[in-house]
Amino acid sequence: MVTRRGENAYHCGIDAAMDVVGGKWKVLILWALEEEPRRFGELRRMLPGVTEKVLAAHLRELETDGIVLRTDFAEVPPKVEYSLTDLGRSLNRALEPLGAWGREHVLGEAPETSAH
Repeated sequence: MVTRRGENAYHCGIDAAMDVVGGKWKVLILWALEEEPRRFGELRRMLPGVTEKVLAAHLRELETDGIVLRTDFAEVPPKVEYSLTDLGRSLNRALEPLGAWGREHVLGEAPETSAH
């Protein structure tokens, strides 16, 4: 369960959801992790323009919120992968209609079934 802010701090479900996905990169991180687990460097390449500092901070916040799972393989050299939890996959499904709206009304694309 996500509890970044106090239980009584939210006014509605949208407020709570935006607390979790707020920021330019978090939704794009969720999209990047949809298909398979990814390593940090792979995520950086998939998200041109994100800095290492911001990506690391967002991944930590998403992990704290139970959206992303960080798996450390304890190898030399170090290997860490990030993947979506069940909660993260459900959040991606919830964001699909928003992506469809953006494609149709902002990008001017015909409606389709793709999530992103």
